[in-house]
Amino acid sequence: MNIPDNLFYTKEHEWAKIEGNLATIGITEYAQSSLGDIVFVECPNIKKPCEQFEPFAVVESVKAVSDVRAPLSGKIIKTNQALKDNPELINQSPYEKGWFVVIEIKDEKEKVNLLTSSSYNDYIKELSK
Repeated sequence: MNIPDNLFYTKEHEWAKIEGNLATIGITEYAQSSLGDIVFVECPNIKKPCEQFEPFAVVESVKAVSDVRAPLSGKIIKTNQALKDNPELINQSPYEKGWFVVIEIKDEKEKVNLLTSSSYNDYIKELSK
């Protein structure tokens, strides 16, 4: 399972790449493989606020419809337009091409509520038992 070291994670299987006061957000390889083939993504509008651990997007797969929760609070400043026509990018490249949004972080202190790659890896191992 690919769990990049430079990202932060949630127990709901979202990731955040934090660069200064911006965070790029997506779902993990574990999440996309659990969902199966993703057929639709509903991303929020730009400028919409999001709150840590609250739903901000929806993913529909052949198996289920799932909320995507924000790893951090902030304001959405960019959405991945490629997902509208190619939601399968999430399955093919969850950490590079399959990102959902970029947010402007409201409170960087919220980062302490997230998992590091090693703690997320441990969490996945526990789930697999």
